[in-house]
Amino acid sequence: MKAFVLTKYKQPLELRDVAEPTVGDHEVLIGVEAVGLNQLDEKIRLGEFKQILPYTLPRTLGYDVAGTVLEIGAKVRSVAVGDEIYSRVGTDHVGTLAERVAVAETDVTLRPTTVTTVEAGSLPLVALTAWQALIEKGNVRSGHKVLVHAGAGGVGTIAIQLAKHLGATVATTASASNTDFLHDLGADLVIDYRTQDFETLLSGYDLVIDSLGGENLEKSLRILKPGGTAIGITGPPDPTFAREAGLNPVLRLAIAALSRKIRRQARKLGVNYEFMFMHSDGDQLRRIAALVDDGTIRPVVGATYPFEETQEALQSLGLGGIRGKTVVTLPHNEKANEQ
Repeated sequence: MKAFVLTKYKQPLELRDVAEPTVGDHEVLIGVEAVGLNQLDEKIRLGEFKQILPYTLPRTLGYDVAGTVLEIGAKVRSVAVGDEIYSRVGTDHVGTLAERVAVAETDVTLRPTTVTTVEAGSLPLVALTAWQALIEKGNVRSGHKVLVHAGAGGVGTIAIQLAKHLGATVATTASASNTDFLHDLGADLVIDYRTQDFETLLSGYDLVIDSLGGENLEKSLRILKPGGTAIGITGPPDPTFAREAGLNPVLRLAIAALSRKIRRQARKLGVNYEFMFMHSDGDQLRRIAALVDDGTIRPVVGATYPFEETQEALQSLGLGGIRGKTVVTLPHNEKANEQ
C-alpha cells in the first residue's frame, strides 16, 4: 500500500510502497478516507519532539483518521467491519498518512453522523486536546473565565465551542478578520493580537489554553486569578509530564530545566503552569461525537488536499491564514489483499 514516510528529520515526506498493517487481537484495520493534519505532525517531521517521541525512521506519519473498518481482531467487540469510525491513534500506532492503518480498539469509536467524513477526520486530536484541557485538567464549570489563544486555529475553534458549552465566559486572541467568525463560535470577547494587548484587557481568569509559548505564555500567567492555571499545549514540557511519560532521569532533568523559568514565574504569581500532551481516548471521542451530532460543536475545515499532495499540505501549516483544520483526503479504499 501507499504511505507518506519520514526517512530523515527535516526532510520532506516520501510517498512509498510499504507493508500492509498486521491486525492484532485488540486492533482494528481502517481504510483511511480523511486525515486531519496537526502542528504535531510537522513538529515530528522537523525533529522537535524526537526526545519524547523517539520514533525509529523510516516511519509513516499521521495521528488523525476517519474511515471505514475493513477488518477487526479476534477480540474486538465495540466496532464491526463496515462501521464508519474516527480516531486519534496512539503513539505506537502513528501512521494514518497511508491507505490503511491498524489502530487499538480503545482509540476507535463511531464517527459523528451529522458531518462529512472530512469534517470527522479533522476532529480527533484537536477535540481531545480541548476536552482534556478544559475538562480533565481545567475542570471548567459555569461562571469560569477562559482565555483561548489562537482562536481561529484547529484547537481554538473547538475549545471555544466546548468552553461555551460548559458555561464559561470565553475570550480569545485572533486577527481582526476573524472577529465575527469567532463570535459566531461562541467567543464573548475577541482580541486582535496585532493591535491589542490581551494582558491590559483581561484579568481574573480561571484558565488559559496557550498554543504559542514564549512571551505570550508569560503574559498569560499575569491575567490569571490566584490559583488559576495556564495550560501549555506546545510547551515547555514540565516535570509532571516527564514523570508520567516514563522518561529516563537524564531527560527528566533536561525537561525540568526547560520549564524552570515559567514554573518559577507561576509560583511567584500564585498561579499554576501545566504542560499538556494529549492522549488517545476512544471513549472521550464518543462523547465528542455526541456533542457534534446534537449541534454543540461543529468542525471547522479550512483547506483540503488530495493524498498525493500531503507534503504540500504539511508545508501549508506553517503559512497561517487557514481557519480550523487542514485535511488530507483519500478515496474510499478496500484492503488490497483480501483473504
